[in-house]
Amino acid sequence: MLRVTRRNLLKISGTGVVAAGTGGLAGILATGIAPAYAQQKTVHWLRWNDFVPASDELLRKSLLLEAEKALGIKVNFETVNGNDLQPRITAGIQSGAGPDLIMLFNNHPHLYLASLADLSDVAEAVGKAQGGFYDISKGNCSSGGKWMAMPFGIIGAMLAYRKSWFEEVGYKTFPKTWDEYRDAGKKLKAKGRPIGQTMGHSFGDPPTFSYPYLWSFGGAEVDESGKKVVVNSKAAIDSVKFMVDFWKDAHDEGGLAWDDSSNNRAFLSGTICSTLNGASIYIASTRKPEQYQTEKGGLMKDDILHAPLPAGPAGQFGFHTFQSHVVPSYSKNQDAAKAFLTWLHTDANYEKWFTSQKGFSTGITASWEKHKMWGEDPVMTPYAVAGRLGRIPGYPGPTGPKAAEVLSKYIVTDMYAKAIQGMPAEDAVKWCENELVKVYQT
Repeated sequence: MLRVTRRNLLKISGTGVVAAGTGGLAGILATGIAPAYAQQKTVHWLRWNDFVPASDELLRKSLLLEAEKALGIKVNFETVNGNDLQPRITAGIQSGAGPDLIMLFNNHPHLYLASLADLSDVAEAVGKAQGGFYDISKGNCSSGGKWMAMPFGIIGAMLAYRKSWFEEVGYKTFPKTWDEYRDAGKKLKAKGRPIGQTMGHSFGDPPTFSYPYLWSFGGAEVDESGKKVVVNSKAAIDSVKFMVDFWKDAHDEGGLAWDDSSNNRAFLSGTICSTLNGASIYIASTRKPEQYQTEKGGLMKDDILHAPLPAGPAGQFGFHTFQSHVVPSYSKNQDAAKAFLTWLHTDANYEKWFTSQKGFSTGITASWEKHKMWGEDPVMTPYAVAGRLGRIPGYPGPTGPKAAEVLSKYIVTDMYAKAIQGMPAEDAVKWCENELVKVYQT
């Protein structure tokens, strides 16, 4: 694989680089100027359909045009449903052809480690320029000293809730524990305003709920070594039993079939009181305030607040959806893809995308916590430090290919879904244990 370094940026065999004068990756990061290509390269970039449409619009109408002018690279930008990213990279690796630059979620890059280009030169330069990566960035994107993915953004998972509705049932501040949340939800469901939680096979909201929920009761899929399956425990069984009653008492029971957009629509239509989500619900309500109104005719945006998931017997936990980009090793445009990534992550260019997100996705280094944007809207403040908080699947052990496989198969989420559908709690946990053993001990 060709590496773009200080010494070879001006002369890379086979790339047609003719001019730069920027001092390698550090120079690109400092100036935003990257090498020009004598023969235009095309980078096929595959991302999700962003839950903040303004960011996709920014890329298409502005940033990519700037990149093409600066780099001499044509960027073919394609977006798909987030749940389609894994099938696309799998198909590309199997066939040996596909997009040059692909967005992935959470720890999924570990699944494709052997088939990805080494992005260490890009990641290390960006990390050094921005004060170092969060641990969550390192855990999801690196292994054995190699960066197989370039961190891009962290979607903080918080509960969006209707402030006035919770006050009506006696909660002037959001419930601190699962018992309190169940009590509030039961009262609100009786008023036709249940909690809305996705518990299906969708990349974002179901696992970002089910994993922290399990951890908060003291349960885990594996031990600290990351090798021994320990899910079949009293803590996990207790969590499942509580969930079954909690679901019936307080939730919209159709959530078993929801994806990551279903709860957004339900909340904005005024049919649920609370849901675990990124900030996209609130952001949508601020972009079109007249479209989203309360039952009393007020603006819904003025009745939305955010809170972390409640605490359980073992404490309070979080799991935030992570975004990164990978360059499959089949790509014939690895050098151009890396140059584009480096250009995109210069402060000036990344900031444009970062601010377009309005806090839905936070930065990959602590330096972005200090951005002035966070002082513009107090409702968004809880998301500023999402990168510091939360755990990675596989906790309390290290993440890796096996934990990524478990996540991609929705095994932990399905443990709860099966019990909600009628399977006894002990059987649901045993089923989960058997599925985990198939992954971790084979």
